Amino acid sequence: MLPCLCKRLQVQSASTLDGEKADRKNSNMPHLSVAMTTTEETGITDGDAITLGASRGIKFYFQLFVVITGVIGTAANGLVLYALVASKQHKKHVLIVNQNVLDLFSCFFLVTIYSVHLCNVYLTGSTGYWLCMLILSDTLIWWGVNGSIINLAVISVERYLKVVHPVWSKNLRRWMIYSAMAFAWIASIVYNLAVVFPTTIVLDGECYVSVFFTSKSAQMVHFFWDFLSFYIMILLIFIFCYGRILAAVRRQARVMAGHNAAGSNTAPQAQSNHIHTNVIKTMMLVCAFYAISWLPMNTVILLWSFAPHLHQQLDTAYYISMFLEVLYICTNPFIYAAKFHPVRQVLIGMITCKKTTEQASGYVP
Repeated sequence: MLPCLCKRLQVQSASTLDGEKADRKNSNMPHLSVAMTTTEETGITDGDAITLGASRGIKFYFQLFVVITGVIGTAANGLVLYALVASKQHKKHVLIVNQNVLDLFSCFFLVTIYSVHLCNVYLTGSTGYWLCMLILSDTLIWWGVNGSIINLAVISVERYLKVVHPVWSKNLRRWMIYSAMAFAWIASIVYNLAVVFPTTIVLDGECYVSVFFTSKSAQMVHFFWDFLSFYIMILLIFIFCYGRILAAVRRQARVMAGHNAAGSNTAPQAQSNHIHTNVIKTMMLVCAFYAISWLPMNTVILLWSFAPHLHQQLDTAYYISMFLEVLYICTNPFIYAAKFHPVRQVLIGMITCKKTTEQASGYVP
């Protein structure tokens, strides 16, 4: 993750940056890329410009779209969080609650930060410095986004242990789960601060995000580490865990079918398995949505790295990729509402202003 929402390549050496500041008015070199605040979207990689053909109007409308989408995502996450508590599922699925809180955190700061972007604030003094570091750098958004990604991996491992190794899962203590939840937050915050503060500066009243890498090699190492850690490794965890879970569920289904044929009374077990299966299906859909949403931007960045001559041709793909990233951040709650049965039942009850039959009977599958 680069601490800018668009995750674009932005690299410049210290000497080049000094020259940029001194000769800005006379130089033919494009401006550095600013986190959605400059008059043209450009980045500089050791003197070679990466130019994105975006007018001020396009940037304004994109920022406005982000704010509107963020408002919808914040409201949806808030409703889903309420539904989790109202259905008394928050104690059973604390990791899912943590996932929802992280998504809510990201959506709230999408609205807050991109509202500030729309104001095009001129940065001065210590106030401008901290506004750049904490707000205009988008780092608060990424605290939630990266924490959400880590938490998804934790949920996958926890589901895997419960289904594939139920004996082992009984040894999981509550403090272990809460430690994993805390790790998702702490690791994300530490990582983002470690990247943003050394590489982000205020120059001529503007916030330049992730430009102050000491060399192109350092920037490339950071990008590939980020790509492997937050995309490839996460996908491998998803594939391994849910692949093994599906195989185990099929085996359990065959066993249940044999018991039913023998006339055994397995209704309570069937109900428990139904709840368990709903949770697994929900999380598999969330993970698949993550894989699809983040693939385009990672592909664009890779193409930028190895095919510099394609920069202009990738402009459209770049903005489409940003669009998918924003949608991912804001639409996860709709997946919970559609697939996670307890949430759906509470939300239906809110819409119809009455309890559903299942809620009234005390059964929430």
